[in-house]
This record gives sequence, structure tokens and C-alpha cells, in this order.
Amino acid sequence: MNEVSIVPPQGGEVIDLGTTRMRILEDGSTTAHRLGVGEITLAPHTSGPPQHRHAQHDEGFYVVSGTARFTVGDTDHDAPAGTLVMVPPGVPHTFANPGDQPAVLLNTFTPDLYVQYFRDLRQTLNEGRELTAQTTAEVMSRYATTPATDHA
Repeated sequence: MNEVSIVPPQGGEVIDLGTTRMRILEDGSTTAHRLGVGEITLAPHTSGPPQHRHAQHDEGFYVVSGTARFTVGDTDHDAPAGTLVMVPPGVPHTFANPGDQPAVLLNTFTPDLYVQYFRDLRQTLNEGRELTAQTTAEVMSRYATTPATDHA
């Protein structure tokens, strides 16, 4: 019989990346790596990662609170609470919080490939390296993800 994972409100693995906080709720260990789930909290006026494309996983975002801005190619979409954004492999995208209130996003990865990316970003900071566009792209490259330089 498989075990059920129950993560309480203060549970999960918390990864502090400065103005961005990722709380890993499911790292794939319960789902045989078919699905990873995290909760991203973006402080007000926080830009996201460089626009990028995933080659091997779908990514989903559900805006729990606040308003996030999703940039898909050359188009911005403001997404208030209650909005679902699904990004299939190959689609250039990024997200940010240009507003005055924190934004909380439920983030999914199918399969769970990208969960380790956030752990690697934390390790980069722990090594005393800054999270620049270049260092972020370097970490992304480990997970079949590339910057969308044609939409930079």
C-alpha cells in the first residue's frame, strides 16, 4: 500500500531565495516523480527568473493571493488570485510580482524534474554566489531548461 503525504500549513521544505520563497510541498517522492508541487511567495516588486523554456516538463501556476505578472514571449498577462497558468514544454515564460502586496503561487512540475532546481539555487547562494541571470541560467541548464534569449 502506498503512503499518503500530508503537508501541514507550516510544513514542507522552505527555500529562501531573497525576495522569493519556495516551499516544496511534494518533491516527487510520493508520486514516483510524476509530479512536484511548490508554493512560491514573491515579495512586492519582485522580478522573476529570466524568461526561459523547459524541454522536459510542464509547469503550472495557480495564483493563490495577490497578482502575478506572467510574460509569455512578448506578451504580459496580469493574473489575479484565482488564475491558473499552464505552460507546456518549449513555451518561453517568466513571472514576477510588480504589485505592492505579496503574491503567492501554487507551482506544479510534471514530471518533478524542476524541484531540484530550487535546491540548487539555494546551494548557489550558500556558496556566496549571487543569483544573476548567468548563474540562474547555469542552474536551469541542469534541468533541460534554457533561457529564451529571443524574448529577453
